[in-house]
Amino acid sequence: MAVSVTNAPGPAPAAATPASERAQARRETLKLLLRRPGFVVGIVILTFWVICAVLAMLEVPYTPWDPFDGYDLTIDNPAPPSSEHLMGTDRLGRDVFSRVLYGARDVFTVAPPAALIGVVLGALLGLVMGFYRGITDDVLSRIVEAFLALPVIMVALLTLVVLGSSSVVVIGVVGILFTPIVARTVRSAVLAERQLDYVTAARLRGESGPFIMVREILPNIAGPIVVELTVRFGYAIFTVATLSFLGVGLQPPSPDWGLSVSQEYSNMISGVWWPTVFPALAIATTVVAVNLIADGLQSVLSE
Repeated sequence: MAVSVTNAPGPAPAAATPASERAQARRETLKLLLRRPGFVVGIVILTFWVICAVLAMLEVPYTPWDPFDGYDLTIDNPAPPSSEHLMGTDRLGRDVFSRVLYGARDVFTVAPPAALIGVVLGALLGLVMGFYRGITDDVLSRIVEAFLALPVIMVALLTLVVLGSSSVVVIGVVGILFTPIVARTVRSAVLAERQLDYVTAARLRGESGPFIMVREILPNIAGPIVVELTVRFGYAIFTVATLSFLGVGLQPPSPDWGLSVSQEYSNMISGVWWPTVFPALAIATTVVAVNLIADGLQSVLSE
């Protein structure tokens, strides 16, 4: 008599865990970003300047603060780009290439912390405004609108004149000036989320307001916050360079790019263009790179 044998069912596949789902989502997001040429170009340019900043901390061809050996301020003129000085020298005999490299260090020391402070404070303020609404939102919104009505550069100028122009003060001032802009963006995102079912379910479970904001809403608005952080980084670079150009940012003998442009641009009329053009190109390429990265993040995270 034939005996029929039935295959016993195998073990059920393990259900995907939330951690694995998040890892898969991150991989998919990265794949989409790498398919965007603008994002890739921005990453390459920004990585180049980060490497320059790191190399400047280790070694530069010449001291960025002092004239190179043998330079006579009473006789010599700024030297044009050559094999010895790739970007020439400025009116004080300082190697422009070394100053541009070291200037990248100053940029990445000041701009990222300023952007981070602005985004963290703005995100916290926007969460409170958007979640609680009512009198809390009304009062904080009026304060934010009052700050937004003020010209950023003018407020920064007055503050730095009073408090001084150290790196710490510049970071704090720029970060606080960015806070109201970020708060308004985050508030709009929170308003769109607070009416959804998962927030209602959290309230019905008896969760507290801070818990709902941090554990429920914040992860779902992480995309706009990341984009805002990238955008603020670009604005921080440009703002710090502008303040240095106006003489209230980082002070001499710092090789800050904006300060270098401020010190040398008047010599362009006499044909000495290299001490001004190279730092200006450094500012422009870094800001453009950050904006390309922000555009790529915004387009992918909004899909």
